[in-house]
Amino acid sequence: MRQDETLKARLRTLRASPTPAETKLWSIVRGHRFGGVKFARQIAYGPYIVDFVARSQGLVIEIDGDTHGTQVEYDARRTAFLEQQGFRVIRFTQC
Repeated sequence: MRQDETLKARLRTLRASPTPAETKLWSIVRGHRFGGVKFARQIAYGPYIVDFVARSQGLVIEIDGDTHGTQVEYDARRTAFLEQQGFRVIRFTQC
């Protein structure tokens, strides 16, 4: 499978089975409910997938679960890439 096909398959999986924290945040921000800002969820940017993005605001919101504790370097590279694309990245750790 090519990388873009793999990424698309991963996106479908993530959209179909969000974490409880992602579901809760999505219920708050979807449909322009948060200050009239449009958010999208589980979107690919380059080789990375972001949890939530408000393109008009240049904002990415990440909900980090258990796996993020072991992928600190990966998350740092992803954040640096997104910041180079003009986004501000906010991370929340779910407990």
